[in-house]
Amino acid sequence: MVTLAEVARHAGVSASTVSYVLSGKRPISAVTRRRVTASIEQLGYQPHAGARALASSRSRIIALMVPLRTDMYVPVMLEIAVAVATTARAHGYDVLLLTGEEGPSALRRVTGSGLAEAVILMDVQLDDGRLPVLRTAGPPAVLVGLPADPAGLNCVDLDFRAAGALCVDHLAGLGHREIAVIGESPGVYARHTGFAERTLSGLRSRAAEREVRMLHRPCEGSHDAVAGVLARILDERPHVSAFVVQNETAVEPLLALLRRTGRAVPEDVSVVAVCADQIAAQASVPLTSVAIPAQELGRRAVERLIARLTGRPDGEGAAGVELLTPVLTVRDSSGPPPPPRTPGA
Repeated sequence: MVTLAEVARHAGVSASTVSYVLSGKRPISAVTRRRVTASIEQLGYQPHAGARALASSRSRIIALMVPLRTDMYVPVMLEIAVAVATTARAHGYDVLLLTGEEGPSALRRVTGSGLAEAVILMDVQLDDGRLPVLRTAGPPAVLVGLPADPAGLNCVDLDFRAAGALCVDHLAGLGHREIAVIGESPGVYARHTGFAERTLSGLRSRAAEREVRMLHRPCEGSHDAVAGVLARILDERPHVSAFVVQNETAVEPLLALLRRTGRAVPEDVSVVAVCADQIAAQASVPLTSVAIPAQELGRRAVERLIARLTGRPDGEGAAGVELLTPVLTVRDSSGPPPPPRTPGA
């Protein structure tokens, strides 16, 4: 491994001069800087991360807090995490992945040790216990999610409230007047997870505006759980003509159960989902859906954080909320409701 002293000898300068070129702590002439930089490139020198952090008081590490809970759809969470890591690396940062459910204690541990100089938080709840830590003595941070009170915080997310409204508008425009929502697992709502609560709020408010009857039922993702929820929905609302699904693991069980009960999609019943595009497009019946822009969320979170760390004057680093506009893609699973049956038919 090439050492700093070897770079200094190759460039014909002192070791301290190489150190100042790397850290930027002292002005170095352009000629000397170019000579040192050329030697670094020719020799393939890589500064030691720990020494660099001590010298600059910057670790160039971003902590990503992404609790991997059993009642959440992990592939979408990991897709965001991969986008965070890829974008951070492009800016010269590494990512420390924290997947436990320690909450505020993990955040205090990371910030107190100086291990990471910035934090990205996922799985944000409306009243998230990690936020007081950020607001008092926390490092620069970006939330992938939106709490109930985002004042003073830097947040980026899909506009899930608008996504819910978009689903209702699509179905109401087709003529549906009774819809059922198969939602996330009960634990997601018990924690008041932001994306699920805001989607439900958008669904309910737009259903009221469009005079559409709506029934919401949380649901575990197993086949048996979906079967039980579907049976209860059809018992309570036998005239339901459309479903909105915000639960990736419930998609295929629902489609299979509708077929088993003799309900064709979309001739007898329509299905719209809020989910990853890949799931919607590859479903047994390609689903009309609002996509979760996982890669874009990860990329935007890092860019907002880098803007904060570098003090960029374009406003991206300032506290505030950025909500990505939802897009509904029409596929094969939605159509007009069936005509009402005549007595004796």
